Amino acid sequence: MSAELSSQRVGFIGVGFMGEAILRGAIAAGGILPKNAWVYDIRQDHAEAVAEGHGARAAGSYGDLVREVDWVVFSAKPQNLDEILPPLADALSPGQWVLSIAAGVSTERLAAGLPDGTPVVRVMPNLAASVGEAATAICAGARADDSHTDLAEELFATVGRTVRVEEKYLDAVTGLSGSGPAFMFLAIEAMADAGVQIGLTFEQACLLAAQTALGAAKVVQERGVHPAVLKTQVTSPGGTTAAGLQELEAGAVRAAFAAAVRAAAERSRELGGG
Repeated sequence: MSAELSSQRVGFIGVGFMGEAILRGAIAAGGILPKNAWVYDIRQDHAEAVAEGHGARAAGSYGDLVREVDWVVFSAKPQNLDEILPPLADALSPGQWVLSIAAGVSTERLAAGLPDGTPVVRVMPNLAASVGEAATAICAGARADDSHTDLAEELFATVGRTVRVEEKYLDAVTGLSGSGPAFMFLAIEAMADAGVQIGLTFEQACLLAAQTALGAAKVVQERGVHPAVLKTQVTSPGGTTAAGLQELEAGAVRAAFAAAVRAAAERSRELGGG
């Protein structure tokens, strides 16, 4: 882990499910030292409990937090943005910057509510940050440079894997990896239900389905070849897998997944005002 990130003092505004997951992962991986992590949440007792649980420090206000840190992670709910931006803007000093995981909130909108010239980096992680396997996309706002995106990438590498994209593609990211865990849960549930129908207990079937999905994903990542090649390698002519794949294609499962990703991406654009 680079000394650059571990030397940074980072403040988290909002430590709900995702904010705490990122904090937990970064501290566990040594990316952020507990003494350098500050948290603030409108639920003060919750902020104090999170801070105590991870060895971090709780701040009593936005200003108290900002005075102690080099940069801020905005991990509160997007609907609270208009309430949080004014006091955050009042507290920020030149040289500080903001990283936001607020879904659907553009870097332009964030920058408009912050002091002129404040660098903003926008990040789209997903649910799997809670288990260290997030898929995260990172994009830089107009004032951000490589030093900011490098730190963002280092932070989110502690909770999974990252890619850098242009901001215009973040709705596509939302449709694919942001909403994607729910699509995978549905597939696992369907496979487990089928296992029950042919004699397994639900516990057995769910374990086998989830582990199969996990193992298949790791093969794709570690082999580095197209999924279609891997599919061919495990499909014997006239065999069991070929029979199952024929049913999936007949059921238009491929088209349904594609339609789900497109629909989620389009909804992301609508919610973001695009």
